[in-house]
Amino acid sequence: MHIDFHDETNSITEAYIDLIEKLLTYAAEAEGVTQEAELSINFVDNREIQIINRNYRQIDQPTDVISFALEERVEGELAIIGEDLPVALGDIVISVDKVKEQAEEYKHSFERELGFLVLHGFLHLLGYDHIKEEDEKQMFLKQEELLNGFGLQRE
Repeated sequence: MHIDFHDETNSITEAYIDLIEKLLTYAAEAEGVTQEAELSINFVDNREIQIINRNYRQIDQPTDVISFALEERVEGELAIIGEDLPVALGDIVISVDKVKEQAEEYKHSFERELGFLVLHGFLHLLGYDHIKEEDEKQMFLKQEELLNGFGLQRE
């Protein structure tokens, strides 16, 4: 899987990038995602993610993670023609400020919270959602299963 990283905060180290790549490779294999899949992960601050949240979700406050799925088809949309194209899953945007805040609030490591948010965004790209209660249970169960299997348990 190809992951394109953009760090506007200059705070995500190579060790964090390595952790994310390994976690997403593990999750992709578990979910049957092709190795040719592509996605991007963008690390921003609270100010930037608040602008994105306001513009795309009409919620004028910072959030922790936002995903933009490219493979999601909406009613009336034409299918992409061509079988040799790589699967472009989409974009994940993560607030590093929120990662720090929530790691402290939940009393676990920065790595655990970062992994949780990256995986949460990734599952959204794969079509998981948490609008309905039964979908939320399924998504959060899948998150815990993958995080625990990977070795990022709650502390």
